[in-house]
Amino acid sequence: MSETAEAAKINKWDGAAAKNAVDDAIREVMTGDLKCKESFALIDGRLFLCALAVGVALYALLWDYLYPFPQSRLVLIICVSSYFILMGILTLYTTFKEKGIFVVAKEKVGNNTRVWEASSYVKKHDDKYNLVIVMRDTNGNTREASVTKSFANFIDVNGTVVQNIVSNEITKLYHSLSSEKKEK
Repeated sequence: MSETAEAAKINKWDGAAAKNAVDDAIREVMTGDLKCKESFALIDGRLFLCALAVGVALYALLWDYLYPFPQSRLVLIICVSSYFILMGILTLYTTFKEKGIFVVAKEKVGNNTRVWEASSYVKKHDDKYNLVIVMRDTNGNTREASVTKSFANFIDVNGTVVQNIVSNEITKLYHSLSSEKKEK
């Protein structure tokens, strides 16, 4: 992590800021220390849906400019309906596909590729940080580990994230998931 990022202070009483700071530290560990390559496919899906919705809205705007309202009525109805359908699909995508995942990293192990997903959540007015790490490999095996700890375990009294503690915790979860147990 760079010196400016380590020196960044957060309000440790702000749950959203604390969660985002710990999430960023975990992303740094997974893509830096553990040498996994970050995959942006999940975010690209969301961006595609958003771009499609904006394109529909711009098309409606342009069509209404070229052919004022009485003539553009049918196109506006179709575009507005399409926009709301796309927003519904986007909501479903972020709720059921993304599920709070803030980093997706890929790791190449021999001929096998492992996909690591890290997601986190914090309940409202709570100091407990809940982290879930899922590992999927190309054989279809899925393993999951989770940890729930207070923000005080990751953030010092000055409001800075202690990178060594985050790194140790993530490395421990990483090794527990990556050690394959042979099942017969």
